[in-house]
Amino acid sequence: MDHTNFFMFPKLEGPIAPRMRFRGKEVLTWSLNNYLGLANMPEVREADTQATKDWGLAYPMGARMMTGNTEYHEKFEKDLAEFVQKEACQLLNFGYQGIMSVIDAIVGRKDVIVYDAEAHACIIDGLRLHVGKRFVYQHNDMASLEKQLVRADKLAKENGGGLLVITEGVFGMSGSMGKLKEVTELKKKFQFRLLVDDAHGFGTMGKTGAGTGEEQGCQDGIDLYFSTFAKSMASIGAFVAGDKTVIDFLKYNVRSQIFAKSLPMPLVIGNQKRLDLLKSRPELKANLWTIVNALQSGLKEKGFNIGKTQSPVTPVLLNGGWKEAANLIHDIRMNYNIFCSIVVYPVVPKDVIMLRIIPTAAHTLADVEETISVFEALKVKLDTGVYRNANVPVFG
Repeated sequence: MDHTNFFMFPKLEGPIAPRMRFRGKEVLTWSLNNYLGLANMPEVREADTQATKDWGLAYPMGARMMTGNTEYHEKFEKDLAEFVQKEACQLLNFGYQGIMSVIDAIVGRKDVIVYDAEAHACIIDGLRLHVGKRFVYQHNDMASLEKQLVRADKLAKENGGGLLVITEGVFGMSGSMGKLKEVTELKKKFQFRLLVDDAHGFGTMGKTGAGTGEEQGCQDGIDLYFSTFAKSMASIGAFVAGDKTVIDFLKYNVRSQIFAKSLPMPLVIGNQKRLDLLKSRPELKANLWTIVNALQSGLKEKGFNIGKTQSPVTPVLLNGGWKEAANLIHDIRMNYNIFCSIVVYPVVPKDVIMLRIIPTAAHTLADVEETISVFEALKVKLDTGVYRNANVPVFG
């Protein structure tokens, strides 16, 4: 059986849009992190292209601390900090690498970390760099968090260290929000700093799009606010924002930035344009939520289980094993011309199939109707054993 480029490393071709090509066929695509539809917006493409013409990919040459700083980098940081309601901000070259390096920089061997059990892989890898102790609390369970904080606080005091709590604004698989408001309330009992990875919340959550902290009215309680440009901004790069003293410390201690080339100018200028659009065109987020609400309410009305999502991330949970999953995903992609991601054990429990849908502002209500209709047909096949009894398809 040849799974090459079907289940793993699939090739979506054509301009980034709700409809692209997969294996020679046009497919309605629900797997792109392009929440606000910025990826192929003419103004964005023009900004990216002009910045590349003006500066090329080499400038600025060198690490930020040495020869790679510009007024454009500093202005972008200032604007980002103001947007997420923090004193200062540091640009980072990548999201995954960035949060790993931030975790590595802000804790020492005497410090203790307490983190959510469903934290993203980038956070887990950052935790592996920590030479001190760490404790995990059950996902979004405040009683579990408080129990682990008691243990962590005792150990930190014995060692003369501090406490860091890490969670996410929006969890990328389930779509549920981290209980940031409740976490910050625990600061009344414990002295800790809070790091929030809001990759899926920045640009999509909150009145202005400033993220999940804004959505829950607790942005002030987040000590370090982290996000990436790879989701709502449809680009590359990341940032961390917080008090100026902490950001100044990070600028001299985040090793992946100190010893790496500065973010290239086309990305800085292109991302600045994206931020400007995010701030000046609230209809982008409004359009996203029109699609999100139609999709999620439509799925629920048809009896689908979409878990506890509170965000654009839309998981559709079905019953079935790997064989049903393989046949289902072949059917939806090749016969119904819809492309969405599929998640199976061990990411989800055994005999659970998750179809993960990422709505965007570029989708239409007609796209939503088509998709819900297809999902109804798939569920009938799944429930009646069509996928269980069929041979797993062979791909050439």
